[in-house]
Amino acid sequence: MKRTFSYRLNVFAFLLPALLLFVGILIAPIIMSVNYSLHDFKAISGSDMTFVGLNNYIELFSPQLMNDKGVLYTNVNYMGDALGNALLLGLFSVFIQLPIALIIALKLSKGIRGERAYLSIFFMPVLISTVIIGRLWMNIYETNGLLNSALESLGVKQQVFSWVSSQITSTKLPFQGGWTGYKETALLAALVPILWQYVGYHMLLMYAGIKGVPADLLEAAQLDGCTEGQVNRLIVIPYIKPILKVCVIFAVTGSLKSFDLIYTLMKDTRRAELPSTLMYKLTFLHNRYGIGSAIAVVLIILCFVFALLISLAFKDKGEKVA
Repeated sequence: MKRTFSYRLNVFAFLLPALLLFVGILIAPIIMSVNYSLHDFKAISGSDMTFVGLNNYIELFSPQLMNDKGVLYTNVNYMGDALGNALLLGLFSVFIQLPIALIIALKLSKGIRGERAYLSIFFMPVLISTVIIGRLWMNIYETNGLLNSALESLGVKQQVFSWVSSQITSTKLPFQGGWTGYKETALLAALVPILWQYVGYHMLLMYAGIKGVPADLLEAAQLDGCTEGQVNRLIVIPYIKPILKVCVIFAVTGSLKSFDLIYTLMKDTRRAELPSTLMYKLTFLHNRYGIGSAIAVVLIILCFVFALLISLAFKDKGEKVA
């Protein structure tokens, strides 16, 4: 009995530091955010906190956000637009970014010449600061940038500009080439560098999973006359299913939390508003700490729900959801 108690005490003693870090870094901030979201206050010290219940959440999802004087905010969109943009980014990540990463991982895992060099090249954008990437793509998207110069060299600049102008309804001015300056083009312009930056990240995860496929399975499939496509479809991809699940979760939750590249890429984030940029403006530009905390709580709930739904979608029969 004493040995059992001593063993449990030792286990608890070893787990205690990690448990304290988990509670202090993750659980406590979540609880504090929930508490803040139920109050209205404008000082970071919280000295003027007024309990408002769920009013912050109701106001957050209303089509018109107002300050305490009843004046409409002129530089924020409501949460519905921001969530719609984030979900669109998530869809692009899952159905464009991840398939590209999977194709690259499958090709590199075959032991092609220069395999290590290609891995480094594809992973390099992940290592570059997002702020630097934002500045680089600003130079590509500006009026005299690389994209418009390429269109002009191909002789299709005027045709492309005319077509884009016909799609723009937010202004009557013709499209002049500033790809981040219009609501109809800003989100797509932001999607491209976001997808480009993290293709290498997902590729490396998938590559590591593919390299873990037992060689005897692959040899047996080849002896049975399976083609490379059949081997990938029937053996490799099912084997790395847990890795694919992790990649989908990272892609979707990362889209919900995306902030830095959007903020760096365009001065007016209303053209491609995301929940995180909306939270930043309401919290730090308008001193609405309560409603900013409400956005944080909504993001936490959405990330948890999507992670659970994705886990359920990837679950095999009889398997418990981790």
